[in-house]
Parts: sequence; structure tokens; C-alpha cells
Amino acid sequence: MKKSVKKALGILIALLLILIALSASLLIINKPKDRTDNTFVVVKIKEGSSTNDIAKELYKKGVISSVSKYKLVSKIWRYDGKYKAGSFSVSPSMRSSDIAQTIVKGVSSTKTFTIPEGYTIEQTATKLDKEGIVNKDKFLEIAKHGDFSKFSFLKGAQSGDNHLEGYLYPDTYAVDLDADETQVITTMLNQYDKVFTKKYRKRAKELNLSENEIIIIASLIERESQYDGDRAKIASVIYNRIKAGMSLQIDATIQYALGKPKENLSIADTKIDSPYNTYTNKGLPPGPICSPGKASIKAALYPESTDYLYYVVSEKLDGTHNFSKDYNKFLKDKEAYSKALAEKNK
Repeated sequence: MKKSVKKALGILIALLLILIALSASLLIINKPKDRTDNTFVVVKIKEGSSTNDIAKELYKKGVISSVSKYKLVSKIWRYDGKYKAGSFSVSPSMRSSDIAQTIVKGVSSTKTFTIPEGYTIEQTATKLDKEGIVNKDKFLEIAKHGDFSKFSFLKGAQSGDNHLEGYLYPDTYAVDLDADETQVITTMLNQYDKVFTKKYRKRAKELNLSENEIIIIASLIERESQYDGDRAKIASVIYNRIKAGMSLQIDATIQYALGKPKENLSIADTKIDSPYNTYTNKGLPPGPICSPGKASIKAALYPESTDYLYYVVSEKLDGTHNFSKDYNKFLKDKEAYSKALAEKNK
């Protein structure tokens, strides 16, 4: 073989190796942060945002692993200067180039929904069905019997059909247009797992409570409080009454046992035969009565230090409560609320 041919072949092989190395590098730079995490988040891009601004926002939202790598991908794919302002749904399972293309096109191939704090599985299914996100019956069936064993926190949850009650975290979500009921539920459970951190689990152990017990208490707080400033006080009442051997007598648990809300509970309602009846059963109910938000979870983990044993809605009718350690004071507060309510309904 002539020297010139050998030299040409050597150059060709070298170029081929360089191309292979470059391709491998591009694959590494452009790979998703987490292929298994299909949770979508909404990223807001402001008008006039630079590639660096966008990369920082994506990193802050947890959908890319590196600002510098994203900027490099954007430059190589020539997306710089082409980004559009708006809100976009992206996921850690997407490659950086796919995320960039979503923002460049200005169109997101996802559907969004919002679940408010304090919703039950039934309320969640009804809302999602009305919005065309899921089929209600399928959603409830999968919530009851679907396999979500990969979520270790569910090992301590109640058994039975209400296994997921309390864990479908209330938030705003984005899912694929073709996402099915299982994917929607998985997305919500993923978000719960992100919110209930190792720090929270450590705190639960300090309180000598299981994670499920914390979520039960948080769910009671969620349904009982409209005002953030009262949540930690309501938590203290729950802990104080349990410590004193008193029944919790929380109306929200009766509402849950009845299966549908009532404006005013009767004496007969408080005698309903149910493990969720905290008038006739001492201690916590067997499971959460709704999905609590972060504020209620924090209140359950970090209750105020008080000697309160009672609370009732304030006569101000603004969603706040009056708290007391004395039963007679509680009766006076209750009477003041009743008078204020009667006056309002005249």
C-alpha cells in the first residue's frame, strides 16, 4: 500500500474517531436529567429573556442538570435568539434540545390542571373528569387497585380502597396530552414525594409519629382552617386533646364519613357509625380525610406550643378561630359565633 493511501486512511480513521467522540459528547450533554421522571412543571419565560436566563429558570425548576450544558446545546442547535415568551410545560425526562424546541415553537404538547388543597380522591376525580383530563370511573378504579408500590411512603398508608387518600398532592400540573389515569396519579404522587422531604420524615420520627399519622393530622388541619395563621394552633389542639385522652370531635371527619358535605351537622350525624367519627372514637381516624397542602403539613410537623383544648370559628366570620383552654370560654365563643351567624343570615 502506498504511503499516500496509508496517510489518507489514517486521516479518515482519525476523523471518524473524532466524529464518534463528538457524537458521544453531544449525547452526554443533551441527555435528560432523569429519563424516569415524567413529571411536568410549568416554566414561565419572560419577554426578552436570554439563553442564560432561560437556562437558570429551567435549572431552578429542576428540569435540567446544568446551566452550562443547556447553553451549549442551545448554541449548537442554533436556538439562541429564537426563544418565545410564555408558560411552557417541560419535564426532567426531556432532552435539553427538546425543551429548547418547545420554547422556540411557543407551543406545549401538554394539558394542565389544578387540584386545590383539601380535595378528596372523589373530588379530584370529579374535577379532572369535568375538565376532560381523565375518566372519573377509571381514575377511581385505578386509585383503588392500581400498583403504586414503587412509592415507599405508601407502605405505611391505610389499607383498602382509600389507600391513596391524602397523597394526591394538591398543586398545578402539566401532563402529556395522551396521559392516562395512571400517569396522572403517578405525577401527583411524585410531587407529594418531593414535598414531603427527608427533613419532614426526620421530624415525624422526633414526634414519634408515622408519616401517615402526620398526613392524617395535616388533613384535619386542612379541612378545619381557612386562615394560615390558625393552622399551627389547630395542630396544638389536636395534639393536646390526644395527650389528654379526649376525643377530637372534629366536624370535618363527620363530613368525610357522611360522604357528602352538609352545611350544618345534626346531633344524629355526630353519632354515625364510622371509624372516621372522632366524636365516638378517640384518637386519629384510620386515614387522611383529604389531600393537605404544604402549610397544613408543616403545621402538623411543627405545632405551636399552647395549652388550648378547644377552638371555634370567630364571631368575625372571616375564617379565623377563637382558641381556649377552658370549656366555659369555649361555650361563650361558640355562642358569639352563633349570634354573629344568625345576624348575618337575617
